[in-house]
Amino acid sequence: IASMIDKEILLDLERLSRLGMVEAIWGENKSCEQIAGILRRLEAASQLALVTRLSQEKAEKLLRTFQKAEYHSEASCLTLGPSIVIDESLGEVLVVTAGTSDLNVAAEALVSLRCHGVKADIVMDIGVAGLHRLLKRLDRLRAAKTLIVCAGMEGALPTIIAGLVPQPVIGLPVSVGYGVSRGGQAALQGMLASCAPGLLVVNIDNGYGAAMA
Repeated sequence: IASMIDKEILLDLERLSRLGMVEAIWGENKSCEQIAGILRRLEAASQLALVTRLSQEKAEKLLRTFQKAEYHSEASCLTLGPSIVIDESLGEVLVVTAGTSDLNVAAEALVSLRCHGVKADIVMDIGVAGLHRLLKRLDRLRAAKTLIVCAGMEGALPTIIAGLVPQPVIGLPVSVGYGVSRGGQAALQGMLASCAPGLLVVNIDNGYGAAMA
């Protein structure tokens, strides 16, 4: 079965040279056998593999086969391949979270950035429920080249930050919140309706997409 799976895999091995982005593997709906087949192909091509949305259970099975792979549990991501050298000339991307509940999505963005040689760091728990926390960290935010801002609930944090700093701000809605938050829909729509000019918004929980943006 494994050999049949390998033959059916059609990978975009030119994506890295064409777009500067590795081809991420969506792990949530793939079997371990399917993911292993893709990892073998990328390993044979000497390309970095990035598996997103990978459960601990699947990761443990894959790590037994690919002993050089690394599982990033906070991000639910697995990486395998050549060592990454951070390119300091690209500047730093700062991933900002409104709360600790946004950590999994923020960590996915962090891992994705570092897989592309981008220096990245995280600032946590500066949501709009306590604006004094944000104001105390403004100097840190202004030092970054680009900001990815994660928020659930009503999703207000990216709008506020985009009104305070001149850097590009990428809004990342998170599926955190009660009732009408509707799994991140309220945050997504609030960010899309933002009056802050130039705010870019990606899909709900799409840490990888925010990093690529």
